[in-house]
Amino acid sequence: MGTVSRRKFIGTAAAGFAGVTLVPSNVIAGLGHKAPSDKLNIAGIGVGGMGYTNLLHMETENIVALCDVDSEYAGRNSFRRWYRARQYKDYRVMLEEQKDIDAVMIATPDHSHALPALIAMRQGIHVYLQKPLTHSVYESRIMTETAQRYGVATQMGNQGNSADGIRQICEWIWAGTIGEVTHVDTWTNRPIWPQGLTRPEKGKRVPKELDWDLFIGPAQFREYNPVYHPWNWRGWWDFGTGALGDMGCHIIDPVFKALNLQYPSSVEASSTPFNNDSAPNAEVIRYEFPRRDNLPKVAMPEVTVSWYDGGFMPPRPDELKDGEQMGDDGGGCIFYGTRGKIMCGTYGANPTLLPTSEMAHFEPPVMSIRRISNAMEGGHEQDWIRACKENKDTRVEASSNFAYAGPLNEMVVMGVLAVRLQSLERKLQWDGPNMRFKNISDSDNLRILSKNDFEVVNGDPRFNKEYVKLPAKVTAEEWIRHTYRKGWEQI
Repeated sequence: MGTVSRRKFIGTAAAGFAGVTLVPSNVIAGLGHKAPSDKLNIAGIGVGGMGYTNLLHMETENIVALCDVDSEYAGRNSFRRWYRARQYKDYRVMLEEQKDIDAVMIATPDHSHALPALIAMRQGIHVYLQKPLTHSVYESRIMTETAQRYGVATQMGNQGNSADGIRQICEWIWAGTIGEVTHVDTWTNRPIWPQGLTRPEKGKRVPKELDWDLFIGPAQFREYNPVYHPWNWRGWWDFGTGALGDMGCHIIDPVFKALNLQYPSSVEASSTPFNNDSAPNAEVIRYEFPRRDNLPKVAMPEVTVSWYDGGFMPPRPDELKDGEQMGDDGGGCIFYGTRGKIMCGTYGANPTLLPTSEMAHFEPPVMSIRRISNAMEGGHEQDWIRACKENKDTRVEASSNFAYAGPLNEMVVMGVLAVRLQSLERKLQWDGPNMRFKNISDSDNLRILSKNDFEVVNGDPRFNKEYVKLPAKVTAEEWIRHTYRKGWEQI
């Protein structure tokens, strides 16, 4: 193949078929399977949990490398199934040493999403990155810009984005079925993991299978404790983004897409108690978005989007009958239009007009958005694989490519900031292009709970609450753009 790289060869070969009838690769190969040159070499980073499921949906390709900081956790499934793949603990070593990688799947904790994705894209490697896309607003912006600069195929792991439900919602709203949408309620049953916790005072012995320093990665160092790994990291601010970060990219996705949203103009939040280490157990967040350009059949006026989690729920619509479920077991959203309402479940599933009896005589508009088969059972991953193989100049981008997923994720993690900044007691005005809050001054301070003890002494309750004061503007800037730990490349 001479000096032509493997990745360039695959893309060029795909482009060569543009404008002609495409024949399935198994027919071209003539042997009932894909020709070797048609397959991508895929590496996995973070393969002990959701990453294993993603890789199962990518088994049409060659799984050539696996990277995980915990060999015992990854060894339960991924290391056993793809035993011929080279194994690593440090993705930096893998991306430096192994030059046959065409594409990478990343499913690490939130705080370790951005850096491996950035390194890979700089090398021309296609990226599938689990939701939330990144841990911070700034990282999301950089992911969007870098994907565009290097022309790689990208996809965020919010699989509902490829499903029929979100497409139906878009088509109904764009056709003016419920008129102009002025408010949307969204909610989730999360968190289903511990939150509102205080950092353990003492560390524990690090299991021999785990490289704890690599797990910490760019975050500030802390001693190992099993409350962080392998699953509970979501509720800790340094590693995760709480319930909103976990499910916002799924549940808010149809709202963001159908209403052509970009940057919010403001955000405000309230929640149960939390501290500087761990997210609250329940929260309510309210975004405001400015007017967008009108569509041919419907206007896009100012709109508010409300988020509820931890058991908090939006008001129940009058159109729902007694006992009729709002959304589904995982959550959902309701669009309030000037001529009607649309309700759906988690991932935009099973959209319906309200009252649901309206569906009996509803004639949906003509389908205008391409459909992706089996989105929730591997179609989302396969759509990305298809995009990886197409020439970047003529590529049909994957459904949740970073040009779309980046701004969506910015909205989600900006809401996380609003929760952490709520002691300022104001509606926060957001400057999206410059990634900053406009109404936080140098003199403002945050008051964040640092200790919350309770005991009964001689039958009387004793409360002991302590707070830490932090400079609000500097702290907000740090949360928008993290300072990485020494030794880790700064984004």
